[in-house]
Amino acid sequence: QVQLVESGGGLVQAGGSLRLFCANSGRTLSSLGMGWFRQAPGKEREFAAAISWSGDNIRYADSVKGRFTISREYAKNTVYLQMDSLKPEDTAVYYCAAGVFGGTRQFPNEYSYWGQGTQVTVSS
Repeated sequence: QVQLVESGGGLVQAGGSLRLFCANSGRTLSSLGMGWFRQAPGKEREFAAAISWSGDNIRYADSVKGRFTISREYAKNTVYLQMDSLKPEDTAVYYCAAGVFGGTRQFPNEYSYWGQGTQVTVSS
């Protein structure tokens, strides 16, 4: 059973930082590829970052590269998204996702499990 729960969202000024958490209350995440997606009002859900089950492969969207860092901590069954130098255009609901695959994936339909989302709002 995979039940993903995101936390860490909030309101921050432009240039600030937030750290998102994705925890699973069910089976271990260690064998699952993980990703972070985001969805702004009126827009489609878009890929932000992904990490392989081994942690060896990481991928970022061009829009967040150099500002966001994805990582995972197996002992805590948790995946993180460190977001620095935040911009107003980063405002969205951020979703954690998991899937059974090797490497990284950037399309939502490749993931089988989703969290409920956490709101990130960046003020100018």
